[in-house]
Amino acid sequence: MTPGVTAPGVSARAGRLPRLALAGVLVALIAVAIVLLGANAAHAVPTPVPTPSGPSGPSGGSGGLTLDINGPNGTPSAAILTLVGITVLSVAPALLLMMSSFTKIFVVLAITRNALALPSIPPNQVLAGLALFLSLFIMSPVLVDINNTAVQPYLAGHIDFTAATHAAEAPLRHFMASHTREEDIALMTRAAGRANPKDMSSVPLLTLIPAFMISELRAAFIIGFVIFVPFLVIDMVVSAALMSMGMMMLPPVMISLPFKILLFVLVDGWGLIITSLITSYGGGG
Repeated sequence: MTPGVTAPGVSARAGRLPRLALAGVLVALIAVAIVLLGANAAHAVPTPVPTPSGPSGPSGGSGGLTLDINGPNGTPSAAILTLVGITVLSVAPALLLMMSSFTKIFVVLAITRNALALPSIPPNQVLAGLALFLSLFIMSPVLVDINNTAVQPYLAGHIDFTAATHAAEAPLRHFMASHTREEDIALMTRAAGRANPKDMSSVPLLTLIPAFMISELRAAFIIGFVIFVPFLVIDMVVSAALMSMGMMMLPPVMISLPFKILLFVLVDGWGLIITSLITSYGGGG
């Protein structure tokens, strides 16, 4: 072997030595860590777990469960008021449609729009908003009675929730009974297979509410028929005039629509309709 020249095998073995030493040190550190953790676990004192005791019996002798929804001073708690408010909001559309004047007003306004041959003007949102505020105006005496006899005494803690419900039912029952035909009540009573009630106060709400809605729809269609008659006369006159002139290809609606709108504006149609609707319920708020 020539002096000063290192063999390839010797240099490779010399390069592996530092790496082997580093690996040995890492293995030793891991082993020491495992030993230390095992020693700490062996010397740890287990914490005693308390034995769970059985449920204690009721302090009183009644053994029953009572639920009080009112606060300490007799007034309803805020949580109960929130729950009742959410419940009322969830059923408010059904109550508005079934137990108020909303249905009749909305149907009459929709028939008026169709009589004018304007299927989308005013839009449904406008008609619904007008019917809503007219219903609030007409129902304001009933709402005031409910507030005075049911809501305020319940909030003050003078009556419980059941008594407040019965107190709020009386004004609504009186309003619906005043605008419901006896024929419709008899119809719903026969459909339910029940005996004829002695008076209006003995009619169940499940019978009175649909009878009230039927009466409201009947009155709305009568008013709608009266509204349709003058516009129908205008359509017939315009159609006859176009036929006499031989203009059969021209739709009569295009000619009669301006005359309908002009007549409706000249006679103050919206004012007449709203006035007749309000007076049909004996005024409002």
